[in-house]
Amino acid sequence: MARIAGVDIPRKKRIDVSLTYIYGIGRSTAQKILTGLNIDFTQKTEQLTDDEINNIRKVIDSDYVVEGELRTDISMSIKRLMDLGCYRGLRHRKSLPVNGQRTKTNARTRKGPRRTAVKKKK
Repeated sequence: MARIAGVDIPRKKRIDVSLTYIYGIGRSTAQKILTGLNIDFTQKTEQLTDDEINNIRKVIDSDYVVEGELRTDISMSIKRLMDLGCYRGLRHRKSLPVNGQRTKTNARTRKGPRRTAVKKKK
């Protein structure tokens, strides 16, 4: 099993799909990497030679920010916004949608399950 950037990529899938198992690499980035290395992205991962896998590993390590480093960059950016106290930081702090979406009816993913108001008996 090929291991790239600390992730075991699946052997039975096409190589462009397998590379998307790495956090920070999508389909277009995977295809861009493979065309730069002249690797046919329709072949399966298990058909690659060790040299091709090493070349892919070198390109990803040198040119792309992936996995743990990318996760820490994103979390530090969010933390910076929260520390600044700007509008986006306040929305992150209150765990509400950040980019101007409506919250009256939707936003259940961000807000969590509904909490119904309990009416008191007189």
